[in-house]
Amino acid sequence: MIIRIFILCFIQLIAVQLLSANPISYRDCSIFQNGDSLVVENALIKRVYLMNNGNLITRSILNKESRFIWQSQSTSPDMTLPGYNDSATLVSFNSYVVPETMFQESFLETEIVYCFDDLSVRHVIRLYPETPVVGNDFYFKGESQNKGWYDKQFIDNQLKDVRFVASGKAASHLPVLESVSLGGKHWQYKTISLFEMTDHLNSLVLVNDYQAYNERLYKGNLLFALNNENEEGFFLLKESPSSLAQLKYPTADFIASYGKIRVIGLGIDENDIRPDVWTSGYSTVLGLFSKNEYNALTSLKTYQSRIRKVIPGRDEMIMMNTWGDRGVGERINEAYILRELALCHRLGVTHFQIDDGWQTGKSPATTQSGSFDNIWERSDYWKPDPNNFPNGLKHVVEKGEELGVEVCIWFNPSYTDNYIDWRRDAEALIYLNRQYGIRTFKIDGLRIHNKISEERVDSLLYTVSRSLNYNVVFNLDVTADKRFGFLYRNKYGNIFLENRYTDFGSYYPYWTLRNLWTLSKYVPTRNLQIEFLNKWRNNDKYNDSFAPEHYDFEYLFAIAMMAQPLAWMEAQNLPEEAFELNPVMNKYKEIQYDLHNGHILPVGEIPSGKSWTGFQSIHEGYGYFLIFREMNVKGTATIKTWLQPGTLVELKRISGKGEDFQTITDENSQIIFKLVAENSYSLYKYNIVTVQ
Repeated sequence: MIIRIFILCFIQLIAVQLLSANPISYRDCSIFQNGDSLVVENALIKRVYLMNNGNLITRSILNKESRFIWQSQSTSPDMTLPGYNDSATLVSFNSYVVPETMFQESFLETEIVYCFDDLSVRHVIRLYPETPVVGNDFYFKGESQNKGWYDKQFIDNQLKDVRFVASGKAASHLPVLESVSLGGKHWQYKTISLFEMTDHLNSLVLVNDYQAYNERLYKGNLLFALNNENEEGFFLLKESPSSLAQLKYPTADFIASYGKIRVIGLGIDENDIRPDVWTSGYSTVLGLFSKNEYNALTSLKTYQSRIRKVIPGRDEMIMMNTWGDRGVGERINEAYILRELALCHRLGVTHFQIDDGWQTGKSPATTQSGSFDNIWERSDYWKPDPNNFPNGLKHVVEKGEELGVEVCIWFNPSYTDNYIDWRRDAEALIYLNRQYGIRTFKIDGLRIHNKISEERVDSLLYTVSRSLNYNVVFNLDVTADKRFGFLYRNKYGNIFLENRYTDFGSYYPYWTLRNLWTLSKYVPTRNLQIEFLNKWRNNDKYNDSFAPEHYDFEYLFAIAMMAQPLAWMEAQNLPEEAFELNPVMNKYKEIQYDLHNGHILPVGEIPSGKSWTGFQSIHEGYGYFLIFREMNVKGTATIKTWLQPGTLVELKRISGKGEDFQTITDENSQIIFKLVAENSYSLYKYNIVTVQ
């Protein structure tokens, strides 16, 4: 078999495309060979590799904005695998422009295929216009050989020994996706760990700061590295689920010492690799910045804005989903939905999602005899229940169109035998679109415990997206079990973040605000659905000062403004006074896309129920502030912003309790905000008048 694969690699080598020797360009991006080097560059970054028969070795990295160049200190390939030496055979090399779709803008890719004795590797380099990053995707194909890519005994016995790791011997036992070796001793590292499974967790971000020293392991989805001598830095993003959900996880994501950082863990081992199909590993992204956190975060945010194109009529939403009132599907029928749609229109909601209970098949959440096992034993499981919807969904969709409220659907893919029926799930979703025009689907109940499940779920989402010309949105639930999460397979829509209920006393407004605030530095907030609930329900379940009843309904809605607001409630349970929110919602919808289109970062203190806190949406020359005064005695607060010191800004109130004003940021970029009442907010648009 090894001889056969070698011959195949040799034949492919003869057919290596000579086109790759010529440069390819797209907008400010270009990729070309220069002797034995591969040059990947745009207006902001230039990375030069030694070709090394396809198994690339970084030679230099240039920050074009600061004009600082790093010379690599390494002679080893950037990607290494246990059991394989550095000797590779180049099979093919091709560069191309990835075409624009409704999901994404165009960008440039280079695909390099090389092989070892029994393994082929496909390395795809992604380069985006006007974005200071280089992305790397990896795919593998070949015969299964036990080379120790995921050695549980080694991980448990040796990798947990800090002395062994410090000796520098650990990395050779682990798959390395990316390696950056830039020299110097004076490095500051910051790792960011993001957590999903929000049914079980209520602190979703963990930040750790380190001084570089001997080699050690670091956990995190992100690592920011800043050299104190020259104030130049880079970040490494591991595009994978959180540490709680990664497959074949080697207990950490990075091994780093002085200026040398390696991203570890592919999410697969040799048993996942097949001889005839490419199997993907996790991806990496390297980005550049200079001097400070703001520049680091804007580099990251610029990249994240390239992952999915946001189309206002498709992606911007104020959604209502009735499950938040724990009706649990009991009242889901045509007459009930028609009444809800009329009330959604009165309130100002743009999307109404019919949750579990609309379908003929019954889930365990709605009836005691319901089940998600072997869903496809009955072909009508995902057809509208004819007893509750005698006209299918036709009348409710037509009524929604009449009222300007888009009807959306909840869906739970069949997890039987590692999602073996994913094609039938895809056909069911495509049918719902073609029969009724539904294009927004909440995807719930995922259990991604192995690579085959991951690939099949991704194939489900991709197949539906492509079949519908990418005019589709998936609300991907991350509340339970192992799922894709914040930074992985995240081009399909937005994230349903958390289940919180007044019925169980688990909804506290400042908890929701805190989770959004902490995530906002590292995750695009427009990609998150953030809930606000009916504050008039279940007041007997609370007995404290942070209970929802102590907040205005408008304030609860404001908490979700920087994200995609989710009215987690039944409109028919709202009192008449709730519909006074309509003018605020309508005003918000006018600026929603522009608000989300800026780089959104947190300002003020972390929400605690007693803080002054908020967000800033940053555009060129203008932006927005969303400021909250929680329950405290201070009528004013001095809040550090992301503006430059000495900036004269004019602030105009859009909604909330604040007043228009003009001010100059002090030497620490601070602004004094005023809100008279506790638990009040103000949304401002600001314009920069001058900068001193």
